Amino acid sequence: MKPSKRAAARAAFPFTIPILTGFLVLGIAYGIYMKSLGFSPLAPILISLFVFAGSMQFVAGSVLTQAFAPVSAFFLTLMVNARHVFYGVSMLEKYRGLGKKTFPTIFWMCDETFSVNVSAEIPEGVDKGWFYFFVSLFDYSYWITGTILGSVLGQFIPFDITGVDFAMTALFLVILVGQWEKEKSHISTLGGLGISLVCLVVFGPDHFILASMVGIVLFLTLLRRPIERRLEE
Repeated sequence: MKPSKRAAARAAFPFTIPILTGFLVLGIAYGIYMKSLGFSPLAPILISLFVFAGSMQFVAGSVLTQAFAPVSAFFLTLMVNARHVFYGVSMLEKYRGLGKKTFPTIFWMCDETFSVNVSAEIPEGVDKGWFYFFVSLFDYSYWITGTILGSVLGQFIPFDITGVDFAMTALFLVILVGQWEKEKSHISTLGGLGISLVCLVVFGPDHFILASMVGIVLFLTLLRRPIERRLEE
């Protein structure tokens, strides 16, 4: 590995340590969950390798055990993962000019990877493209490793995974606190939280995510210049 790549990998790894813990736990839970639904150990591993959709993979487990309904599955997937549209749009500038790294870096992007790459203060002298690449690669490998462990352990040990999905919520809270401490202005964070709460009340827990994302994008678009002026001051 070239020195520039090694430097980027070393710089990226500490940012992914909290994600390592969460993804290993959730990946193990996912492997065991798929075993409880009757799937072979290979099925969850292949799904994690080629789908890599986190929460949607848990949903897909129950979808795959029901009657074939492609239209319903399509709209369910769109609803659960619609937030990635907004992630992708916001990362267009950062991921511009990555060359051969573009496809894997985009494919490996998930909620946690987005949170790190959009806010991390990259050390001086570290190539940004390789930094983004390694953050994405590390997070992807954590999820795959957790899934493999869960698929293997699920064949021998019966686990009770009730409540394990809270690990993802806890992980996001840790990222939020870290981001809050680094922000010079909390307008965008408070605005996002407020809009999400309003949408939760109005649309309910099953449908508020997409509405929240639309509201947050509109909020940040309308207040972009005032926020930038505030940061400059």
